[in-house]
Amino acid sequence: MKKIYFVTANDLTYDQRMIRICRSMASYGYAVVLLGVKQQHSIPLIKESFDQRRLRSIFSKGKLFYFELNIRLFFFLLFTKTDLICAVDLDTIMPCLVISHLKGTKRVYDAHELFSEMKEVISRPMIKKAWRMIEKISVPKFKNGYTVSKSIAEEFLSRYGVKYEVIRNLPLLLKKNVDDKKANVITGVNMVTVPGMPSWINTDRFILYQGAVNHARGLENLIAAMRKISAKLLICGDGNLMSYCQNLSEQYKLHDKIFFMGRVEPGSLYEITCRAYIGINLVEPYGLNQYYSLANKFFDYMHAEVPQLTMDFPEYRKINDEYRIAVLIDETTEKKIVSALNNLLQDNVLYQTLQENCRRARLKYNWEEEQKKLLGFYQKILS
Repeated sequence: MKKIYFVTANDLTYDQRMIRICRSMASYGYAVVLLGVKQQHSIPLIKESFDQRRLRSIFSKGKLFYFELNIRLFFFLLFTKTDLICAVDLDTIMPCLVISHLKGTKRVYDAHELFSEMKEVISRPMIKKAWRMIEKISVPKFKNGYTVSKSIAEEFLSRYGVKYEVIRNLPLLLKKNVDDKKANVITGVNMVTVPGMPSWINTDRFILYQGAVNHARGLENLIAAMRKISAKLLICGDGNLMSYCQNLSEQYKLHDKIFFMGRVEPGSLYEITCRAYIGINLVEPYGLNQYYSLANKFFDYMHAEVPQLTMDFPEYRKINDEYRIAVLIDETTEKKIVSALNNLLQDNVLYQTLQENCRRARLKYNWEEEQKKLLGFYQKILS
C-alpha cells in the first residue's frame, strides 16, 4: 500500500479541501497521513478514514511561526517513511523539497494559492521578496503539481515552466433536499440548531459571509453597506480583521443586524448556508492571487442553492457565463454592494432564476466528478 503525507501549515479541523482530498485518496486504498499544526486554540480532531497528525507550535503567526514550523517539519519528515510527500502551499514547500531530495521520495506541490501574490504578502515588500525567492527556488523542482484555477496554473507555467493540473475545491453532491428551505424560513420547519447562533437564523431572510475575516475581502464596505439593506448579516469565520469588523459594526450601531459566529464546524456551516438567502464572496484585486481566485465559498453557495454576490473576475465570470448563479460586481465599493444586494432582495424573478441555475450547475461542478482527476493524477505518479 502506497503511503502519502500531505503537509500543511493549517489546523486540520477546518481545512475542508484537505479533508476532502484525503478522504478520496484513502477510499481508493492509499495510506494517507494529513500533517498539520496544533496551537493553543485547536480543538480535538474528528476521527477520519485517514491518519491525522498535528505538530505542536509555540508561535501562532509571523516569522517565528514559519521558522519553527519548517524546523519541526524537517525533523519529523526526516524520520518518517513515505512513498510521496505533498507540500500544501508555499509555507511548507522547503522542508518537503529538502527531505524528498535527501531520501529520494516523490514529491507533489498542491497550490491552494498563488502565495507570493497574496495581499498579506505583496503589501510588505521585504516579505514578498522572501516568499518570491522561495517560490523561485522550489516550484521549478516540483514537476508534478496541481492548483485551484486555470489562471493560476497558467501563471505557474509562465513563471517556472511547470505544467500543473487544475483540481478545484468542489463540494460533494449531497442528496439532501434543500429545495423548500426558503419556504421553511417563515414556518420554522427543519430548524437549524448550531451552538451560539442567533435565533433569527430560522425566521428571517439573512445574508451570509463565510470564510476568513481578513483584509481584502471587502468586509469593511459590506458592513457599512448593511446600514442601507433590509436584511441581517451573519459572518461565519475568524481572522486578523475580526476585532476591527466587530468594532465597525458597533460604531455603525448595527449590533441588531450583524452577528459574528466565529469559526463554525463544516457540517454545521453547511446547514447554516442552506438557510441563507444570499451568499457573499467579495475579493479586492490586491495582487494576482485575488484576481485569479476561485474561492471555496463560491461553490458552497452554489451547492446550497443560494444566489450570491461575487466578483467580476476571470474564473467567476467564466462559470457565471455558463450558469448564471451570481450577481457580479467589478469593485467592492459600498455603493455597488448596496445596489446589488437590494436588487437581489427585491427582484424575485432574478432570484429564482439564479437559484434554479445553482441546481443545474452543481450537477457539473461537484467533488464526485473532480476527484476523478485527482485520483488519475496520483495513480500516474505512483504507478
